[in-house]
Formats: sequence, C-alpha cells, structure tokens
Amino acid sequence: MIYKDKLSKIIKASNSNLVVGLDTDFDKIPSVFKSAKNPMLEFNLCIIEATSKYCAGYKINLAFYEAAGYKGLEALEETVKAIPRNRIKICDAKRGDIGSTAEFYARAYLDNMNFDSITVSPYMGFDSVSPFIERKDKFVYLLVRTSNKGAEDFQTLKSGNKELFDIVASKALSWSKNQIGYVIGANHLKEIKKYSLSKANTPLLIPGIGAQGNDIENLMKNINNDLFLINSSRSIIFAGHEHDIKSVFLRKVSEQANSLNNQITSLRKKHFK
Repeated sequence: MIYKDKLSKIIKASNSNLVVGLDTDFDKIPSVFKSAKNPMLEFNLCIIEATSKYCAGYKINLAFYEAAGYKGLEALEETVKAIPRNRIKICDAKRGDIGSTAEFYARAYLDNMNFDSITVSPYMGFDSVSPFIERKDKFVYLLVRTSNKGAEDFQTLKSGNKELFDIVASKALSWSKNQIGYVIGANHLKEIKKYSLSKANTPLLIPGIGAQGNDIENLMKNINNDLFLINSSRSIIFAGHEHDIKSVFLRKVSEQANSLNNQITSLRKKHFK
C-alpha cells in the first residue's frame, strides 16, 4: 500500500490528524520514570499507551536519541516497535546527503526500523532524496518552509520571480507525486493554503502547534486537503508536572492529547467543505 493511501485510511479510522512528537529529552523526564532500566524507553511506552487512541501516529526526533548514546538508540528501536501497526511512524531525521550515503540512511530507518516516512533536507538535490523514494511503500517529507527564525536566510531568496522554497516544492513533485510531501511550519499560513490546494493532493506535516504557540483555528482555516498531520510534542508529552506520580502525569498527557485532537477534529468539520 502506498503511503498516501495508508495515511488517508489511518486518518479516517482514528478520526485524527494529530501526530505526537516523541521529543524525549532525558533531562525533562519525570523522576518517577528514572528508576527504570531504560528511562527514555519506559517514558515513551507510557506516552504511547496514554495517547494512541487520540492520534494518527508518532514523529520521533532522532536527535534526542542519538544524544543519549547506547540507551537512547535502544529506546529508539524499541519505541518504533511499540507503536501500533495502525498508526503512522515518522522518522524526523532531517537527513540530506549524497546518494550513496542516503541509501544507508534509507536502509537504517525505512528498512531496518520500518518507519513509514522520513524528513529530508532537499538542499543537495534529487540524488540525496532518490534512495528514500525507491522504497515504493515509503514517503518523504521535504523541509520546504520551516518555522525557525533562520529559515529566512535561504528559503525566501529569490530566483527570477520565485522564492527558493517554492522552487524546491515544485521541483520535488517532478521527482514523485505519490511519495513526496512538505514540512511547513504552522506560522506559514499562506504557503499552507497554497500547497494544500494543489491538485497533487500533497500531504503536509505541520509543526508549530502547542509549545510554539501558533493559533490552531487560523491554521485550520487555511488547510484544504485531508492529508495533513499536525505535530505537537512538548505540550503533550510533558503536559504533567515533573513531580506528579505516574498515573497523574499520564492522565494529564492523555487529557492534553485528547483536547488537542478534539480541537483539530471540530475545526476540520467546521472549515472543510
């Protein structure tokens, strides 16, 4: 099954366009989890159990796991295995290297760990992306219009009458219309509206709701296809207080995921024709 079909099926079945970002910062894990053999893994397993019925999937940011050494990599592998099969698994790797190296990244994350999709920087061009889309059931979210301040350094540079990010977005669809989507920050409403209106029905991965404080209703007014995923990380997984007992902490996590999903779902019904 191609990713776009799988994504559509899961969004409908889960009644959710939310992905929970497992940005598991060891220093922020509540002390109640730190007596476990692998605190990052124990924390993630509990977060998945508390949130899986309110989301369409999970986005795992590799940086948090790589920084934690062996225990982090163990937590990464076991966390991916623990995500239910009927939920999307996004590898937030932001890789972007020459084709021969990209092939090994594809083997590591798409083949060995069986992620459904991966985030990739397109700066080095087609050969840095092609190994990922050679896996016909996998998907690439290209960094197109990101929410960080430094994005303006390059993404909005003009070439002719087009900005660089727009050139990247258009060019990428010539590589594949079924296996490429875009990462666009929730603060870039004009671009979200434009690309979600595209005839290509391009899936969007949208960070920036939650701790980053962008407005959910303004965002939903500008989304024009069903194949979008809104990521929220810190505001969900650290919704509880550091000194809460485990059951209380996880109840707060569950309530926050449920609340945000309900917001997205109600606004989707309100604004989608």
